[in-house]
Amino acid sequence: MFNVFPVFFGLFFVVFLVVFITVAVKGLSQWNKNNHSPRLTVEAAVVAKRGDISRHHHHNADGIDHVSTSTTYYATFQVESGDRMEFHVPGSEYGMLIEGDRGALTFQGTRYLGFERRN
Repeated sequence: MFNVFPVFFGLFFVVFLVVFITVAVKGLSQWNKNNHSPRLTVEAAVVAKRGDISRHHHHNADGIDHVSTSTTYYATFQVESGDRMEFHVPGSEYGMLIEGDRGALTFQGTRYLGFERRN
């Protein structure tokens, strides 16, 4: 029984390490790809908005539970060709976007850079 624990612990550690490295490499790869992508400004319309709410539970040493929430905001834009792109947008801009707005969308790869509404 005691000889099995080190094997499971070692296996768990290796799996955790592989997942961590994979996520880190994927994130760095996307960051690098975005940096090498051209900055584009295209005519687009806001077609959808959504928020993703995450709840985090924290347990302090003094026995008090703390709950915090965070919201990640997304907006979907449709360009003149009919293609749709969803971007993570800052909360300050999310509130200013209205479905149906038309204007100039600026982005670089998968990175949202801004939206300028036009009348």
